[in-house]
Amino acid sequence: MPRGRRSAVTSGLAELRKRRAQSLEGGGAERVAKIHAKGCLTARERLDLLLDAGSFVEVGAFVTHRATAFGMDQKRIVGDGVVAGWGTVDGRLVYCFAQDFTVFGGTMSEANAKKICDIMDLALENGAPVVGLNDSGGARIQEGVESLAGYADIFLRNVLASGVVPQLSAILGPCAGGAVYSPAITDFVAMVDKTSYMFVTGPDVIKTVTHEEVTKEELGGAMTHNSTSGVAHFLSRNDEECLLLLRELFSFIPSNNLEDPPRRATNDSWDRVEEALDTMVPTESNVPYDMKDVIHAIVDENYFFEVQEYYAKNLVIGFARLDGRPVGIVANQPAFLAGCLDIAGSIKGARFVRFCDAFNIPLVTFEDVPGFLPGTNQEFGGIIKHGAKLLFAFAEATVPKLTVITRKAYGGAYCVMSSKHIRTDVNFAYPTAEIAVMGPEGAVNIIYRRELAAAEDVEKQRREKVEEFREKFANPYIAAQHGFIDEVIEPKYTRRKLITALRMLNTKRDSNPPKKHGNIPL
Repeated sequence: MPRGRRSAVTSGLAELRKRRAQSLEGGGAERVAKIHAKGCLTARERLDLLLDAGSFVEVGAFVTHRATAFGMDQKRIVGDGVVAGWGTVDGRLVYCFAQDFTVFGGTMSEANAKKICDIMDLALENGAPVVGLNDSGGARIQEGVESLAGYADIFLRNVLASGVVPQLSAILGPCAGGAVYSPAITDFVAMVDKTSYMFVTGPDVIKTVTHEEVTKEELGGAMTHNSTSGVAHFLSRNDEECLLLLRELFSFIPSNNLEDPPRRATNDSWDRVEEALDTMVPTESNVPYDMKDVIHAIVDENYFFEVQEYYAKNLVIGFARLDGRPVGIVANQPAFLAGCLDIAGSIKGARFVRFCDAFNIPLVTFEDVPGFLPGTNQEFGGIIKHGAKLLFAFAEATVPKLTVITRKAYGGAYCVMSSKHIRTDVNFAYPTAEIAVMGPEGAVNIIYRRELAAAEDVEKQRREKVEEFREKFANPYIAAQHGFIDEVIEPKYTRRKLITALRMLNTKRDSNPPKKHGNIPL
């Protein structure tokens, strides 16, 4: 090669390596040090933890913004505040982007929004999940409407990808204003305690407009959104734990809506008998117990991956495996609000059921529900329409559906909790199951109101009638006689029964009437 040409090639390689080094530096060592001082990781360190080692392929590394106002033409940093590309998680393709707070505070520009949109387009075209690692000061004010347009472009892709490929969001720093709506559309949101927060309007604006004084943590911290608002699904102690949690979540879900969830080999015998289940559910209908104990006793390796652990604790949702096959669990929790369905629990359950149905994950429901939570707060808050969301979700779902009634199944809540009448495939009941319009005490007070009013010993008469009602109606056998329960089972055999049913349903094909979409009561 002639010397002049060799020199040009060497010069070109040097320029390329220089630009690569600039891209890897982000906002520089000083800003990186500030990130580390807060106990957080940089955008690239986060991607390294999320993805399999050495698998990340970056795109748009040399992108810079095109703004010129406010002196921005003198402030250009390659990468422009977001690192985007693809890699693998346990060998499976995943598209991802991580906002880089060291570069312009991770703010959204027209240029870096396009990087994110390009990644989301690839994910949709190739049928792979998208993970967004959010850590941003919001819209880039210097760009004005171009920044807002970038947000809207991302929102559109979130909506188009919904139900087609899984979308996961991690909030690893600030996420405010319009930025919050992209994570809100995604399927799962994870937050880090004490270092991440989300809100539409910040504490200063709230103080000016409503005169309320509230801190960032109180308003939009990780625990607030995990326990009070229900916006977030997972709470982590630090960045590392959050990203490892997302990796584990991937092990339960498929890459797209045309695939089945990934199966995993298990040494847990499919027909394992769990003797403790025979006495785990109290026969007394007013004695609480922890439904999670029932779930743990049945699923593979006794492992249950709970979702929204701190929100609406009267309903438990999450993932587990049966015979190595991922399933979505929905369960009433008698240890909280006696397992009643309320507004928060109904919304929590409905969204989870719809996710599982969209991504071919069978649903297993454990039912012990005395009804919907009574009270003016619930009625005024719209429990009618919110409770109907859960009903709609279960009825609409076409994946394999199994239900186990452990104890109470009263009133409309019985219908809602994946009953046989809304296309549930196999319904089991324990001998302790009570399936009726309402509990014996309430029913007796209504049915025998006149007799009780005329009785000499009202309490004795009431006890007798309650016992009579319980014997006649508060048991699983009337429902079984009508075919509403497929089998009354011994609790210790629950695992075997569920796995046998799932194997039978492995080739299930069901569909809803042709339509653009249903009109769920939002």
